[in-house]
Amino acid sequence: MISAGDFRNGMTIELDSNIFQIIEFQHVKPGKGAAFVRTKLKNIKSGGVVEKTFRPTEKCPQARIDRKDMQYLYSDGDLFNFMDVETYEQIALNADAIGDALKFVKENEMCKVCSHNGNVFAVEPPLFVELEITETEPGFKGDTATGASKPAIVETGAQVSVPLFVNQGDKIKIDTRTGEYLSRV
Repeated sequence: MISAGDFRNGMTIELDSNIFQIIEFQHVKPGKGAAFVRTKLKNIKSGGVVEKTFRPTEKCPQARIDRKDMQYLYSDGDLFNFMDVETYEQIALNADAIGDALKFVKENEMCKVCSHNGNVFAVEPPLFVELEITETEPGFKGDTATGASKPAIVETGAQVSVPLFVNQGDKIKIDTRTGEYLSRV
């Protein structure tokens, strides 16, 4: 159990049978009345953000989130298969738990699988990936004054906006958090 007076950013707590991550907290001591802690909490499973106030002595159970490195093997219809590289144990997750996390991830790449009490609720892809462009229009010479970009499709099937000088067959580096082009490899 952790008291509201000990809250810190990034901490995870259990509240109303849900798991929340503390995005922001603020200790407030008004001139009149008792002190309180104002927080912004992000529901880890649904992604929704709520604001809640606590008394500093109020206690919440701290949620333990397990992040395990697993190798993404393949997708089979609606199921995505992962393997623990230490024990070779395999798990299959449905598309609801994955979301858009594997948009830029190729087969056999490492991901972090997040779980709480053995229930997997999210997959975190690597921060940066290197992918080959499979389809894009050729760029026009001399059209660089505006810093223009064009759409391109990478080998996982995702669409990325790239500069005009990038061509089909080039390998590029992508930030998976924002889906933005970073550089050519």
